[in-house]
Amino acid sequence: MIMNNIDNPFVVYGYAGPEYFCDRKEETQALIDTLMNGGNVTLMSPRRMGKTGLILNAFHQIEKQYSNVTCFYVDIFATQSLSDFVSALANAIIGKLDTPIQRAEGFLARFFQNSQITMSADPITGMPQWGLSFQPQEAQVTLDKIFAYIEQSSRTCFIALDEFQQISKYEEKNIESLLRTYIQAHRNVRFIFSGSKQHMMFEMFTSPKHPFYRSTECQNLAALNEAVYYEFAQERLSIKHIQLDADLFHEIYQRFDGVTWFVQEILNRLYRLEEGTYVDDAIWHDCLERIIFSQAENYRCQYKMLTRNQALLLSAIAKERCVKEPMSGQFIHRYNLKSSSSVQRAFQFLMEEEFIYETDNGYIVYDRFMSLWLAKER
Repeated sequence: MIMNNIDNPFVVYGYAGPEYFCDRKEETQALIDTLMNGGNVTLMSPRRMGKTGLILNAFHQIEKQYSNVTCFYVDIFATQSLSDFVSALANAIIGKLDTPIQRAEGFLARFFQNSQITMSADPITGMPQWGLSFQPQEAQVTLDKIFAYIEQSSRTCFIALDEFQQISKYEEKNIESLLRTYIQAHRNVRFIFSGSKQHMMFEMFTSPKHPFYRSTECQNLAALNEAVYYEFAQERLSIKHIQLDADLFHEIYQRFDGVTWFVQEILNRLYRLEEGTYVDDAIWHDCLERIIFSQAENYRCQYKMLTRNQALLLSAIAKERCVKEPMSGQFIHRYNLKSSSSVQRAFQFLMEEEFIYETDNGYIVYDRFMSLWLAKER
């Protein structure tokens, strides 16, 4: 195993390369195969399962193998309108497809003559980043220009739109139809539509009532295989001769239902231990306590922003760990919650804002670390 100069091999944010990426070989190949064969993909899973890492891993392999393909990742979670969407897309794409000769001749300024070209530094790499400044009423015209810019490059472009369900919140109501036209009109562009609100994504891409009906190949991302994940963890912990038994890893994996980010955060903390440490139950629980303590102030702020009914219901679900019937009289009585109607309103809010999440076994607090903090503190 060849490692680069990252100090901790258990990466919790971003994508650091294939040597830090665990498995997902079948999922990665499925993405690549669909895109390379002219298809588009809908990728669904709960947050923190590893969708972004999977996309970037597939893009890394594609750009390594195919010189005529350029990949773009666009997170639209923070966008609130078509104008925001177009700006995010422009920031990701503009300046990446023009040739050195075109740059020397001021191609961008001429091509986007009705918009103002902007330049800033990428917050991560520090490299120049181009964008467009335009009036909100010109968003659709600017979007046409962006796709014309892609078309003129004669390159095949793969665009991942992460948290795609966000477009349903835009004040403009025709966004799905509008974007569907670009899929049909531009054959050198293929898309990955990625989202964590699975019920919304499922409705958008599988219901005949929606423009995206049957326009993509749907993929669902499940938890990593436990045995494979343990082998990955053990190999990297052995760099510092840190020992983690399979039984203890199983406990960690099960505690967080195999959700990648939470397990990875624990492994990241374990890797910080002294060289040669044998990880026992006390040590891993100490790591867990340190993580919760580091996030406690953030959790307090989130908790204070809730109404009393919402806060009480969230705490009750955390204490139960998993609740099959949160509207049942027995559950409401056990935690001295108010009427079923007030619990219903609080429940709907917590679901919509992703404080809680539905699993096969019932409802849980989405952030597993926050759930432990709530169960202990509230």
